[in-house]
Amino acid sequence: MATASTTKSAEVIDTFKRYVIPNYVRYPVCLVRGEGSYVWDAEGNRYLDFFPGWGCNLLGHCPEPVVKAVREQVATLIHVPNTWYTEPQGQWAKLLSERSFGGQAFFCNSGAEANEAAIKLARLHTPKERYKIITFEGSFHGRTLGATAATAQPKYHEGLGPLMAGFVYCPFGDLDAVAKRIDSETAAIMVEPVQGEGGINLPPDGFLAGLRKLADENELLLIFDEVQSGFGRTGKWFAYQNYDVTPDIMTLAKALCGGIAGGALLARADIAASLRPGMHAATFGGNPIAARAGIAAIEMIDDERLLANAVAVGAVFRRRLEALRDECHIVRDVRVLGVMIGIELAIEGAGIVQACIDRKLLINCTHGTVLRLLPAMNLSVEQANLGCDILSEVVKEHAQ
Repeated sequence: MATASTTKSAEVIDTFKRYVIPNYVRYPVCLVRGEGSYVWDAEGNRYLDFFPGWGCNLLGHCPEPVVKAVREQVATLIHVPNTWYTEPQGQWAKLLSERSFGGQAFFCNSGAEANEAAIKLARLHTPKERYKIITFEGSFHGRTLGATAATAQPKYHEGLGPLMAGFVYCPFGDLDAVAKRIDSETAAIMVEPVQGEGGINLPPDGFLAGLRKLADENELLLIFDEVQSGFGRTGKWFAYQNYDVTPDIMTLAKALCGGIAGGALLARADIAASLRPGMHAATFGGNPIAARAGIAAIEMIDDERLLANAVAVGAVFRRRLEALRDECHIVRDVRVLGVMIGIELAIEGAGIVQACIDRKLLINCTHGTVLRLLPAMNLSVEQANLGCDILSEVVKEHAQ
């Protein structure tokens, strides 16, 4: 077990002020160690983490199978370019393909990179005159310029124009709007099956199936961005499996490697062939360390039956938070799918987030008024109830 740092948070914060670009709003806490669903700061305080790794640590902090695999790999082969074959990358692709729709994988390092690859592939695979991609209001696809243009939220576009052309925005859940915006230049529809940053927005009944039908009727590609919702988060391997709708292309990242950086695109083999040599690459994509971590994460989910645990823990959150909604007027809605949880408030949520931090519970607020929880899928029922006790107490205090 790692020992706590002797460097206090204030000293670390001073170093950041001098040497690190302040493009993030950071909490004034230096975290030094994590284990499961707990993290410790430089002063030795322990926090229950309901938002571990911004959704990346779906298996909790430092999951032992992933740590073991990475330790072994880093002592054997750290990195080789993709001009060579490595056994871990091939095995990783096989495991992902078997658990999804049988496609082929392209590996990269992040969700934004995976989505950039999907955008390129959609344009490469469809006729030259087809370049437009329909995306949805409230979406979030990443921070690179292409992924930012795909993100239908004006706040992310400020000061960055002109954006990459070709993205057409529609309201999430509105099939009629999508049908009206399809034309002879449309190549694909790109959607998060469950919107994450947009507020844990679940698709209306029939929406994803309707998109599949529109895509088929108009010879479009259907791309699912599962960067946040995929890899077990919803209690299925991938969110689309909750809705019995299969995409042509799927993008993954965040939880994919148990906390190690890694991203992937999966595509049907006939479509994947259009991402031909020389058209796209990622230098570190599918590197041996990420691949071993990704394999270990899959094996851990299987061995410990964590998909079932995500469903069970999600049921605890649903019960506790719906009870809170029924007794607290500032809670407007509760949205839960596995361990992907949104609590829509009638007030701004920043104060609740800070009050929870003060009581050693870490949560997130998105879109100003939605408390977002992305706890580890191996969270215990006892930990879920403990965190809900704190959160309920804080929310009730802010309702007074």
